[in-house]
Amino acid sequence: SQLNAQLEGWLSQADSTVGPAREHFCRHAGYTYCGACAAHAYKQVDPSITRRVFILGPSHHVPLSRCALSTAEVYRTPLYDLRIDQKVYADLWKTGMFERMTLQTDEDEHSIEMHLPYTAKAMESYKDEFSIVPVLVGALSESKEQEYGKLLSKYLADPSNLFIISSDFCHWGQRFRYTYYDENQGEIYRSIEHLDKMGMGIIEQLDPVSFSNYLKKYHNTICGRHPIGVLLNAVAELKKNGLDMNFSFLNYAQSSQCRNWSDSSVSYAAGALVFH
Repeated sequence: SQLNAQLEGWLSQADSTVGPAREHFCRHAGYTYCGACAAHAYKQVDPSITRRVFILGPSHHVPLSRCALSTAEVYRTPLYDLRIDQKVYADLWKTGMFERMTLQTDEDEHSIEMHLPYTAKAMESYKDEFSIVPVLVGALSESKEQEYGKLLSKYLADPSNLFIISSDFCHWGQRFRYTYYDENQGEIYRSIEHLDKMGMGIIEQLDPVSFSNYLKKYHNTICGRHPIGVLLNAVAELKKNGLDMNFSFLNYAQSSQCRNWSDSSVSYAAGALVFH
């Protein structure tokens, strides 16, 4: 009941400005840090048309060079159980491009897990009429991101499918071994924001090559860069077929404002992709 009240509170304060979204981009840290930010993305979901929710999250605990599927049939949440779409799983499995994650890996991985209660809440009014497709995304090469993007593009083109891309933005500080600082921006947290917003601007252009070049240049510690890369390649594939869409970020936040070299923070952003 406490979780339910939190989710309802955050969602009630967010605007459904751009929806209905076909894809949204969201963070996966503890709700205390970014629950309010996430609400801006979930508010764009239209449960009346959504029948399948794909959740693409990065692998934090196991080295993975491909993508992996769950061995479970149901993910339980404190709100209600979410059913994994076995038909889509069978189709993906047939491609030979996926491996199975162990139950231990599945339970240890928070990048998908943190989206489950929010998904359940956003879809509550149609809770018996949708399924989920969790996909754990490994450290993919650019060509692999292209392959998976191509494969998933047909699912993205279907208006009854929603894609959730799980990613935090900059992890800054000695503990993350990343301390990029552009003094021209003022205090450290301003430099982090400038760096993140540069990346966000590139994601909004929906250009996988520019995003890849940005990562090579700044090495920004965006943990979901591979799920983002897959999504951008899926979009590029659909654009070739003349589909028109645009992506916009709706909210940005940092877990704390870094002013000293001993500080650390994680940034969060929420955005949505809408088809025209």
